[in-house]
Amino acid sequence: MTHKARKRFGQNFLHDPGVIRRIVSVISPLAGEQLVEIGPGQGAITKELLKAIGCMDAVELDRDLIAPLARICGDLGELHIHCADALKFDFCQLATADKRLRIVGNLPYNISTPILFRLIDQLDCIQDMHFMLQKEVVERMAAEPGSKTYGRLSVMLQVKCEITPLFDIGSGAFKPAPKVESAFVRLQPHAKPVVQVNNDELFFRVVTQAFAQRRKTLRNSLRELIDADGIQALGIDPVIRAERLTLAEFAALANAVACAESP
Repeated sequence: MTHKARKRFGQNFLHDPGVIRRIVSVISPLAGEQLVEIGPGQGAITKELLKAIGCMDAVELDRDLIAPLARICGDLGELHIHCADALKFDFCQLATADKRLRIVGNLPYNISTPILFRLIDQLDCIQDMHFMLQKEVVERMAAEPGSKTYGRLSVMLQVKCEITPLFDIGSGAFKPAPKVESAFVRLQPHAKPVVQVNNDELFFRVVTQAFAQRRKTLRNSLRELIDADGIQALGIDPVIRAERLTLAEFAALANAVACAESP
């Protein structure tokens, strides 16, 4: 397939056979599973997944890739291609009552975070997710409290999923080669909530506001939502910064705000 990568779509096509084999091995697709690939591109991973599973879906935004992708995968299995924007796509429409989705993809670096948040909102129909992402993004996803990379992305993903960085991928595995290193990561939705969050919308609001200006203390960053005495009453020091809070402490703050705002 000859196709010039388009910068506006954030296209970097994987071509390294060793990396492709490793990805497929880690995903370990089984016939009968409901597999969905985001951004199949030129089909490097798609072909191998389709051989293993026999039937799958793919969501691709670039119209020029649809026909070539269908052609090269035509003899390998049943590939359902949806020409759509992953940021607007309803993934749960592809799930069935007895089959949740396994989602995989090489996510464009420029929109990877919005896609992750989009998928977090659809976790009810998702079994697991495997993604190639910028290495820095994976480090932020898996960061622990107290680290410089711990932030909103870490908290919002970890409260919903177990994050497992799997392996790094050098820039030479892609064409064109990106200027950054990549990594492959697994997101496994928690079977049971790891913390009690009474209002998801307020939890998002508290976390976002707490990290909006990282150098501010909680007393200052959250002053529009909860005062210093309210923070102290939860056993949390109001003069620390958001990067030191655990998931449980964020949940406690959000639940307190929700309680205060309820009629």
